[in-house]
Amino acid sequence: MAAPFAYEQPTINASWQALLLHLPTILLIWVISLLFTFIGYGVGTLLGSLGLLVGPGQLSSDAASGLSLLLNQLGQLPFTILSSFVGVLFTAVPAMHYETGNTISLEAAFRELLRRPARYLLAGALFAVIMTIGFLFCVLPGIAVALVMPVYINKIFNGEEGIVDALRTSFQAVYRSPNTVSFLVVEVCAWMLVILVTVCTCLVGGIIAGPLATFYVQNTAYRMGILH
Repeated sequence: MAAPFAYEQPTINASWQALLLHLPTILLIWVISLLFTFIGYGVGTLLGSLGLLVGPGQLSSDAASGLSLLLNQLGQLPFTILSSFVGVLFTAVPAMHYETGNTISLEAAFRELLRRPARYLLAGALFAVIMTIGFLFCVLPGIAVALVMPVYINKIFNGEEGIVDALRTSFQAVYRSPNTVSFLVVEVCAWMLVILVTVCTCLVGGIIAGPLATFYVQNTAYRMGILH
């Protein structure tokens, strides 16, 4: 059973107050996630440059370019995974807040993340594969999968279901609910506003608008019975 306030009528003001409670946590998550991204970019660039240096003496120019690109991607890959691993906390923190009623500190967020890392990594990989397949089939199925993400992350962090079962029940919760249309409209409008704010503020506004929307969507999911 979630915290009583999770079932209250969602408002921008209530979501804003929840965000203010977690602002230090959210901002530090941003910093850590971006740090991994920048480190990955640097390592990838370094390895790619080494590939170009080795190539001319041993390989044709096309092969050397291909080797450089491959090394660049391989260098970035582990840091991209780490950035995504940390980035899932942007949704997990609001989910844990509404489920437990607690203010989630950075320490508490990472303690939970590192308590079951294999579960979270496998859950993320499964969702990424399913969403990619969905986008390959005329885009719309991919969007339908993406809209399940807030509910899926909530179930993965707050529940004990297996990752496949959690994905299945997340789809059922979103698309078999009497409030499916209302929930999807709220979710789509929230993220369209986030995109608008982010673009209009040269990305800066997204640092606040994104987490604010996440708190609002989680509250809405509980209010409409998508989450219990």
